Amino acid sequence: MILASVLTPLEDLLTWILTHLHTTLGLPWAWSIVALVVIVRIVLVPLTVRQIHSMQNLQAHAPEMKAIQQRNKGDRQRMNAEMMAFYKENQINPAASCLPMLAQFPVFIGLFFVLKGFENEIASKTEFKGDSLDWLHLVNIAENTKVGWGPLLIVFYALSQLTSSYLMSQTMQPAQRVMLLILPIAFIPFVLNFPSGLMLYWLTTNLWTTGQGIVTRRLVPKKLPPPKKSSRTPPKGETKSNGAQPGPKEPSAAQPPRVRKVKRKKGSRR
Repeated sequence: MILASVLTPLEDLLTWILTHLHTTLGLPWAWSIVALVVIVRIVLVPLTVRQIHSMQNLQAHAPEMKAIQQRNKGDRQRMNAEMMAFYKENQINPAASCLPMLAQFPVFIGLFFVLKGFENEIASKTEFKGDSLDWLHLVNIAENTKVGWGPLLIVFYALSQLTSSYLMSQTMQPAQRVMLLILPIAFIPFVLNFPSGLMLYWLTTNLWTTGQGIVTRRLVPKKLPPPKKSSRTPPKGETKSNGAQPGPKEPSAAQPPRVRKVKRKKGSRR
């Protein structure tokens, strides 16, 4: 299989990490997968920082982007052109918010191939014996998720995926946000045939994303929106002392008020 051959170096790396976590640190296989999630997320910290800054930048400029969309509601091509120009002018990269998730897909697929023959090809050949593949004595990480108590992982996966998707979609458009929230539920029939260890990896990374979103909201200060530009200029003769504008001028007491004379047209009658 072409995909498997391309990911072979990554599979070998994942196998090496899991084996050393198991044999060197003495972690059970399931907890080795949890530790693998921690390692992967630490490696992705630079992308995560860019994701946080991108989401804050999008949130700060949300009113301006909404105004562009309302102004060009009937012309999608012009709206896209103005949005791209706005992104470039304000140094916004909308794709940066998806980078950590995209970077994890190769790891996810590589772990899928590692777990396919994990029990016979890896677990049985390790030096550390006497450890089964059962996780919390409920599920076997090498078996399909639909076996035994595996569906319990599906429930936790769905809840964690909805929570992490909700936190990630705060700055998205309503249609994109609904789609991101629906996809986790739509994937459930497919993930039933995934190894339980893969679901454990997915569940752990969702919990990490949820905790990261909560910490970011509380500790990282939000970017303030840029000051709005105004075309109003003060009229000539106004002074800015004490921030007060001069009132209307009163007639001087030394000069009597002028009486306006009205000229009559010739030939007019009373």
